[in-house]
Amino acid sequence: MLNLSLMIPANPSAVQTDRVPIAILGVPFDSVTTSETLAAIGEMIASGQPHYGATANVDFLVRALDDVELRRILFDAHLVLADGLPIVWASKFLGNPLSERVTGSGLIPQLLALAEQKGWKVFFLGGTGPSVAAAAEKTRAKHPRLHLVGAYSPPFQPLLEMDHADILRRVREARPDILLVAFGCPKQEKWISMHYRETGVPFALGVGATIDFLAGTFKRAPVWMQKSGTEWIFRMLQEPKRLAGRYGKGLWVFTFAILRQWGRLHSWSPSLPDRRPAEIVPDPQGNFVIHAPGRLGAADVNELSAEWLRAVENGHALVDLSDTTFIDSTGIGLLIRLRKRARELGYQFFLIAPRPPVVEALRMMKLDEFFALQPSIAAARFMMESIARAPVVTSGVLESELQIRWSGEATVLNAVELGVHTEAELSQTSPGMSVVIDLSRLMFVDSTGIGLMLRFKKNLRLRDINLKFANPTKPVRNVLRHTRLEEYLLGEAK
Repeated sequence: MLNLSLMIPANPSAVQTDRVPIAILGVPFDSVTTSETLAAIGEMIASGQPHYGATANVDFLVRALDDVELRRILFDAHLVLADGLPIVWASKFLGNPLSERVTGSGLIPQLLALAEQKGWKVFFLGGTGPSVAAAAEKTRAKHPRLHLVGAYSPPFQPLLEMDHADILRRVREARPDILLVAFGCPKQEKWISMHYRETGVPFALGVGATIDFLAGTFKRAPVWMQKSGTEWIFRMLQEPKRLAGRYGKGLWVFTFAILRQWGRLHSWSPSLPDRRPAEIVPDPQGNFVIHAPGRLGAADVNELSAEWLRAVENGHALVDLSDTTFIDSTGIGLLIRLRKRARELGYQFFLIAPRPPVVEALRMMKLDEFFALQPSIAAARFMMESIARAPVVTSGVLESELQIRWSGEATVLNAVELGVHTEAELSQTSPGMSVVIDLSRLMFVDSTGIGLMLRFKKNLRLRDINLKFANPTKPVRNVLRHTRLEEYLLGEAK
């Protein structure tokens, strides 16, 4: 195997835990204890680079099954914590037990105490005005030396209608090390994903009702309920109208989905011998072909993960799965970690010739949308070259209609570039014309991309130009539906 031990690039934003995550319903959970979580947050703060984490419970996972943008946010998160004993139980059932449950409401008090000790600056964002004020008052009383540099509750509005500029100004002026966001799931996660880079905060975390716990608005369940996994009952009794239906449906959907995941991953034989050993082969272009072994189970992954990660950190990676006849939730967790790391560094990442059971497992976990699958190494190399050459925006004029095509993704990472290119094409328009932006080659859009679409729609309307977005891919339509803008942007009647 290729020795990459001396080739790790300097990238202070990368904080990796030692254990490979386990994929539960497509979400990569980090196997960390509370103390390890606090240590990882300390590393992120020391790096000075922006990061975000998520504390995911059963309700969170059920929402992510249907919300492709939320799945992507969890996919890309720097830290995903199991905020619920059913998730820990599921990890045991799937063969790779998580270290422990790490809840937001349990973690934050310890994080605040550590912040007081380390001199880290903290900002509370969200909740109601009275609750965030009470949380700030009680936190300052309990931690008098803590640098609580902000506690702000913006007016309640839908995500895309919020005054983002004002919120960002407040956060940047305060320059916190830790940003705790309490807008509720999934609004808080989507806001963090849109803005965590722009804020420059080393660690941002969606904390939901934790602000209310700090304020004393809600009480945490007794310790025996927390340990027995019945804390959700205590929470439901506090807000029965809001939570009863959600929790009942969530537990049913979660249980069925976990059984389905276990059945899918264990329905094919793990006993077939490897036809070739795992190895990493560099090519003349500086890419790495990672030949996976016949098995990618928990034990196998632990031996391979460090070297595979180093390969991904040094160039475009092609993971050859043509000989892999068994993969479990930890094996998929490794593929997620590698794909995420490649994305952070701007490298391309392909899965080559996966066998039908692997493809079915990815599809069942709704991860097939996040991986680029190619039938051969040659096809992947051709695709890499095509992506490198392809412009993000192309256009043509047909009679009185300007036709524009977007390619790739429309996200916070490229919204400025995409906006500039599109504005240049729109300079050809005049009042009375119509514009169609074709989305058939757009693989993903996030809330920032949706905001860009809204901006173009409104600005062109002021110029008496009709804009319509057409032919959305399935992931793009999913995001439009969850933002309730499908009819408005696509011009489709319900």
